[in-house]
Formats: sequence, structure tokens, C-alpha cells
Amino acid sequence: MATISNVIITIVGLIILWIIASIPAYLAGKAVTGGKASFSQAMGATLGGTIIYGIVLIGVTLFLGTLIGASAGFWALILGFIAWLAVYRASFDTGWLGALAIAVLSVFVFLILNILLGSLFGVALPDLFPFSF
Repeated sequence: MATISNVIITIVGLIILWIIASIPAYLAGKAVTGGKASFSQAMGATLGGTIIYGIVLIGVTLFLGTLIGASAGFWALILGFIAWLAVYRASFDTGWLGALAIAVLSVFVFLILNILLGSLFGVALPDLFPFSF
């Protein structure tokens, strides 16, 4: 049963996770836009990208699933990623290649931060590396 304290803890946890997930997008956005990106842009891109990706993924899977069957999931992933890039493009005021560069660089920054956190504090976000280095 969900209590008020459980709901508050969940909301606070999601906000903290959102902030942490925005750091790689912020650093990548700074690098790609020549320092013009702000942390609020990164937070908007992270939240908006996640929401749009989810909507596109579910919508395309449901719609195309009835038309083409099992391969709809693959196309949903591709179209969802393109939609996420569109959010990055709009949020960071860059072109498609800039949005792709931010997305790719964000993954690398996330992996580096994850390795550093794992090495220094023994934690990973999420636990991508269950083994020790």
C-alpha cells in the first residue's frame, strides 16, 4: 500500500535521478554548442526526450505491431531515437548532427561518470558494472 511518505520518497528519488541523468546531456551540450548550453536546457531535454521517446515507442509498437508484426519493436526503437534527437535539436538549438553528437557524447560522459563513481564510491547508475575492475 502506498503511503504519503512512500510517494514523497519516490518523487524525490525520481527528481534526483533526473538531475543526475541531466549532467551528461549538459556536459555534452556544452561541448557541442560551444558553451551555450545551460543546465535547464539539459534538464528539459532529458525529461522531454524521455517522455517523447516513451510515447513514440509505445505508439509505434502498437500501431505498427498490428500492421507488420514482430519487427515493429525495431522500428519503434529507431523512430523513438529520432524523436529523442528532435527534442535535443530543439532544446539545444542545434542541427540534427549536433543533436546526434550530443546524444553520443552523453553516453560516453555517462559511462565515464559511472566508472568514476564505481571506482571511487562503489556505486553505479544503474549498476552497469556488477563486477569489479
